[in-house]
Amino acid sequence: MSINAVSVAEVTSPAARARRFRGSPKLWIGLGIVGFFVLLGVIGPLFTEEPNAISDAGLTGPSAGHWLGTTQSGQDVLAQLIAGTHGSLEIGLIIGVLATVLSILVGVTGGYLGGRVDESFSLFTNVVLVIPGLPLVIIVTDYIEDRGVVTVALTITITSWAASARVLRAQTLSLRERDYVRAARASGERTWRIILVEILPNLLPVIASQFIFAIIFGILSEAGLSFLGLGGTDHLSWGVMLHFSWTAQALALGAWWWFVPPGLAIAVFGAGLSLINFSFDEVINPRLRTKGVRA
Repeated sequence: MSINAVSVAEVTSPAARARRFRGSPKLWIGLGIVGFFVLLGVIGPLFTEEPNAISDAGLTGPSAGHWLGTTQSGQDVLAQLIAGTHGSLEIGLIIGVLATVLSILVGVTGGYLGGRVDESFSLFTNVVLVIPGLPLVIIVTDYIEDRGVVTVALTITITSWAASARVLRAQTLSLRERDYVRAARASGERTWRIILVEILPNLLPVIASQFIFAIIFGILSEAGLSFLGLGGTDHLSWGVMLHFSWTAQALALGAWWWFVPPGLAIAVFGAGLSLINFSFDEVINPRLRTKGVRA
């Protein structure tokens, strides 16, 4: 059979999507990277010492006793990196869930209902989009005294949901005109059931992609805030490690083992999530699917 004979239905069917996922090296590499950091953040703290424990071995390089060296106060960098992994993943997951749920509520609900509801939600989304995100988060966190994990996550979520809501609204406007959705409305199905059963399942690849992007945005935003000294005060994260290494002049002192591991962890984990996101994009984007079939 020629390439032109491959129908769009064959490429876009659930079975074809599953085959593309299974045969995507980007997906497996990304899952391997993310899985490693998840295990490191969940299981790692059980096998390491107290990350804030102070010792006499201040600012020593990697050795058998301290695989990644120590900080200026003698704290083990590896223990701090593992604890920081748990903190960064926790706040990234919270932001990802909150931003995704909010974008679904605004984008999908407004796009399906239309009318004044859609106009109001679109206006609110556009207002949030034009507000500079990082300056707003810096101002809000600067006025908050108790900056816990949930507080920082809620603050970052304020500026991380609007773009996803716009994407979901556009997809919903297209899906609401499909024949099966019209048939469900004509048969008297309730609005909430049409959205949950007919609309959302067809948006799952887009929602998953937006969820992954929200996690990346959340981790990077928290790292930036923590580096500026505006992050959480009750947890350790990669950004907090970078902040303390910077204030202690680790770069000037040549203590590379203090600031390189958290910076490298942010870069590698972000790359892993990006690879997973690219594999989702290949399933969502028809042009990429067509290129894959031709290849």
